[in-house]
Amino acid sequence: MQIILLEKVGGLGNLGDVVNVKNGYARNYLIPSGHAQRATAANLAQFEEKRAEYEAHQAAVLADAEARKEKLDGQTITVAQKAGVDGRLFGSVTTNDIAEAIQAAGVEVAKANVRLPNGPLKAVGEYEIEVALHSDAVASITVAVVPAAE
Repeated sequence: MQIILLEKVGGLGNLGDVVNVKNGYARNYLIPSGHAQRATAANLAQFEEKRAEYEAHQAAVLADAEARKEKLDGQTITVAQKAGVDGRLFGSVTTNDIAEAIQAAGVEVAKANVRLPNGPLKAVGEYEIEVALHSDAVASITVAVVPAAE
């Protein structure tokens, strides 16, 4: 299915690009979430009329993400979790736990923005992770997992 991208989508293209994607990806994700619309002649004409609005909106979103990245870059976030004497956690530290700790530090982040390439953290220690606030604004932070005081 041919679609027009209404914003930058990682791995697909930039604002205004007409790309071919699988039908299910377009119908079930891109179109309902507002990332794209079908590439019909009427939609192409409508997009060209509103291109300046879309570009201004994307610039505002990127500026907000860059501001949050500046606040977050290089910070150390501490997460306390119950742990055994050998340093292994009872459970794990997930993207949700990290997102809540970042929000407690004063930066708005969704759990989907936290990237844990090796899965949940399962031991006490410090871990370097990335927080993708936008496809062009990725912050690197250190997560310090400490044993919870009982």
